[in-house]
Amino acid sequence: MRAGPGDPAGRRHTGERRWRVVKVRWGRSGTAGTSGTADRSGAEGTASTSGLPGTEGAFGAQGQSGVDCAFGTRGTSGIDGMARTADWSVLDSASDMDGTPGTGRRAAWARRGLTAAAVTLVALLGITSPGLAVPPPPPNPSDSDLSSAKGAADAKAGEVGRLTNQLAQAEQKLASLQDTVELKQEQAMKALVDLQTAQDAATQAEGDAQSARREADAAAGAIEQARADAKKFAAASFEQGSTIGSVSAYLTSDSPKDLLARAQLLDAIGGSRLNAMERLEQAQTEKSNKDSAARKALEIAEQKQAAATRAKGSADAAQAAAVSAQQTQAAQNTQLEASKSSVEQQLYAAQSKVSGLQGQRQRYQDWLAQKQREDEERARQAALKASGGGDGPGDNGGGRARPSPAAGSSIEAVIARALAQRGMPYAWGGGNGSGPTRGIRDGGVADSYGDYRKIGFDCSGLMIYAFAGVKSLPHYSGYQYTSGRRVPLSQMRRGDMLFWGGSGGIHHVALYLGNGQMVEAPQSGSFVRVTSVRYGGIMPYATRLIG
Repeated sequence: MRAGPGDPAGRRHTGERRWRVVKVRWGRSGTAGTSGTADRSGAEGTASTSGLPGTEGAFGAQGQSGVDCAFGTRGTSGIDGMARTADWSVLDSASDMDGTPGTGRRAAWARRGLTAAAVTLVALLGITSPGLAVPPPPPNPSDSDLSSAKGAADAKAGEVGRLTNQLAQAEQKLASLQDTVELKQEQAMKALVDLQTAQDAATQAEGDAQSARREADAAAGAIEQARADAKKFAAASFEQGSTIGSVSAYLTSDSPKDLLARAQLLDAIGGSRLNAMERLEQAQTEKSNKDSAARKALEIAEQKQAAATRAKGSADAAQAAAVSAQQTQAAQNTQLEASKSSVEQQLYAAQSKVSGLQGQRQRYQDWLAQKQREDEERARQAALKASGGGDGPGDNGGGRARPSPAAGSSIEAVIARALAQRGMPYAWGGGNGSGPTRGIRDGGVADSYGDYRKIGFDCSGLMIYAFAGVKSLPHYSGYQYTSGRRVPLSQMRRGDMLFWGGSGGIHHVALYLGNGQMVEAPQSGSFVRVTSVRYGGIMPYATRLIG
């Protein structure tokens, strides 16, 4: 036993020094623990600890000099790896070394005991295995968790596909209804024009009828006036005994020749009046016929006006019904779009969950591989030491980094190549396996944007560049659509090509990034970008070149 300070005789101390527990949280647990010695009141003792991952070792110091302590360590050679944290502090003892409370020696001895413990800990750390230890194992999701998450994602993908088809049908129906509305609008316009024509004809017929009626009424008045005049003439001649218009005109004649002249004169006068009356009656008949024809024309015009009015009403009603149907369909489309967006978000969440679980599984497998490599390294070094050998020059213990995949041969390499071109101008006809190229003329839209003067990509040119390390693609999106295995949109995954088109053919292609995102070269005047997947006009299959 060593003498304590201020106690040359080295007498036995009855005072007891108390220490706060030192908590050491280790990065890894070992397979066995070493033991240390402790000296308390002249007696020796041993202590050792070992435990599972994440347990805490503790050591305390008690005894005569406050230096010797017992603490347990873990690991094949003391400690496996570096300690993550070590937190210790000294609690003032209830008394000093000789049992007398309040002396100044206890602080000095406490510091000395702490220093000795630290030196011992550093010594133990110095004999650990070379290199940092493998970190604690990450979570390892079960196969049932992965299967359940994949099933949920597949279900949501199926629902998205179903809603996508419904929305496509609804959009087609809406377009048809829009055509119907435009047709009904044209029919309503025709009815309006016909109505205006009928109204003009009716107005003209009514004017003609009124004019004919006035002429007929005037002719009838003239006839009545002529008749009245004739009656008045006959009456006057009879009453007045006039030489003209009475029998006395014949009796008072001087000679037969005079008598004949007077007779001819009387006949002429009477005939003239009669002829005038006949002409007036004929004119009245003609005016009456015109009046009748005008009334008939007016009647027909009014019938046409009524028919045009009914046609206009029917056309307006048909147009209103078409507009109402269109609005109803538009509302259904909006609801379908909202439902699809909601399910897409659920799909993205489910896919993210699957990706997260797969990532956890991959990290766990990487951890197992790292642990196995370290175990093999530890065994190798143990065998070398046992045989008296050592690491040769340049030997890294089998820890060389794995070679990277060939350029462009993996999904991530393809995506990395495409994403590296973000911000590159769109140039129609631009892009090949080596990178962006100058665009070409199209004689239309592309020329108006000056694509033939730009260096960049069009949509299919970007795919050629991205997949250059996988396959040589033609510079036409329609051929690219059939260049690989086609899978339903509900099964699309990162690295697939998505296409847009219709009965007329394919007109656009983009690269799917996952989580509802894609990278594309959109159109003239734009740049290569990352954006959300557009489902309007999308083809029912994605094309897969890898996997």
